[in-house]
Amino acid sequence: MATNMPALRRATLVLAVSAFALAGFARADDPPQPRAETAAPAGQKGGRGGGAQSASQNSSSSAEPHRLPSDSTTKQTLDLPGRTLNFAATAGSIRVFDGKGEPLADIAYTSYELDGADRATRPVMFLFNGGPGASSAWLQFGAAGPWRLPLDGEALSPSASPEVKPNAETWLDFTDLVFIDPVSTGYSRFIASGEDARKSFYSVDGDVNAIALVIRRWLEKHDRLTSPKYVAGESYGGIRGPKVVRQLQLQHGVGVRGLILVSPLLDFREFTGTSLLQYVATLPSYVAVAREAKGSSVKRTDLADVEAYARGDFLADLVKGEADKEATNRLADKVAELTGIDQAVSRRLAGRFDVGEFRREFDRKGGKVTGRYDASVRGFDPYPDSSSSRFGDPSGDALQAPLTSAAVDVLTRKLNWRPDGSYEVLNGAVEGKWDFGRGINPPQSVSELRQILATDAKLNVLVAHGLFDLATPYFGSKRVLDQLPAFATQRVKFIVYPGGHMFYSRDGSRQALRSEVETLIRE
Repeated sequence: MATNMPALRRATLVLAVSAFALAGFARADDPPQPRAETAAPAGQKGGRGGGAQSASQNSSSSAEPHRLPSDSTTKQTLDLPGRTLNFAATAGSIRVFDGKGEPLADIAYTSYELDGADRATRPVMFLFNGGPGASSAWLQFGAAGPWRLPLDGEALSPSASPEVKPNAETWLDFTDLVFIDPVSTGYSRFIASGEDARKSFYSVDGDVNAIALVIRRWLEKHDRLTSPKYVAGESYGGIRGPKVVRQLQLQHGVGVRGLILVSPLLDFREFTGTSLLQYVATLPSYVAVAREAKGSSVKRTDLADVEAYARGDFLADLVKGEADKEATNRLADKVAELTGIDQAVSRRLAGRFDVGEFRREFDRKGGKVTGRYDASVRGFDPYPDSSSSRFGDPSGDALQAPLTSAAVDVLTRKLNWRPDGSYEVLNGAVEGKWDFGRGINPPQSVSELRQILATDAKLNVLVAHGLFDLATPYFGSKRVLDQLPAFATQRVKFIVYPGGHMFYSRDGSRQALRSEVETLIRE
């Protein structure tokens, strides 16, 4: 799921992290003696040596009630069109320690490993979502995992059946899969109490440090250090992804062959403050929504005229500002023409529609609002006569109940892993406490993207977006990627599919994404 952009605009931003976070995670891969415990979280099966005993000796008694169950590995068979997949599914966790060897948190994961494959040559991919505060359930049960929950836009409701089906488009055919739930999402949880522990994870760099560490320790625990490795992130995963790959390269001795970014946010700068680029980024998606609403199927190639206008005359008139009345009216009238929104409304807003304003004004006459994650989805405005915006997201809110139930059902019934406590598919409290920093440098991962591509000439990147996504509009990423040097652009593939933030909910887009990921891995 996507980052909450309005909330982030209100946050003061900088890439600062406490000394505690950096020092703690830098030594977290050297937990209490004996050394063998690195490869096995406390009390879990599959570890080496006496790890479980030593970890329990170093854990305080107050941590015991918070312990997750031992890892559960089950044998699974998936019958799909034209093939049958036999694989081992493991639901479990990896414990993260601070620099003093004290346990901080248990990070839950779900992995799927195909039977009979050569571990040395079989690819393995690590996947996470965004938020911050989102579990990996969206990618696992929407796109890549062996089972899929239909996420069919307007057809889905909170009371829809949470029953998962075999996923014909699973990526397990060509790569093993490891889905990671950052702390406070899914069943992942803190062991340590106190605000210091939370601050160390709830920050841009602290979060990256923890995920990179979990990846390395999973590789050790499952004897997969020699396997080809890939990373995939969705939404705020666009910030995490390049940074995690860079951290793996520099701090953990782990090279990554490929990076897949699904509906990513790469740079907060164009979505903060008075940046005019936020209007450039969203305009093509607004127009895509308007054209789809007329009953026609829209592809990115159909928006070539809008993209050219957004880069050219639209931006030029924006820069002239409202001091130039002629330019402002020209811009406002063109936006009204392209989107179908009333000309008087567009002139009142000077053609500058932020996402919330567009979502309400697009079908205000019908008393409906568009989705943020998928603006082709519309729902009723609960307060159509209100002068303020008081609505949720019809394309996202309806997914949380069935997706939560589906994740719990798979983990407990299919995979036989039964933690206590609640499963957090989307934990809003995490984002509310997230440390985006203070200062003049909003979070961005473009610097790390340049660095990982420059460092490893064999690394390839796939960036995929949905046309109707207003949370992380595709044209924002396109503008960022166009600024990369030539050596980088040759290894970055950019694709836009029909659909929204979770464009893989559409059958054709999900199938096309799978094909692109398979091509990247087999190159």
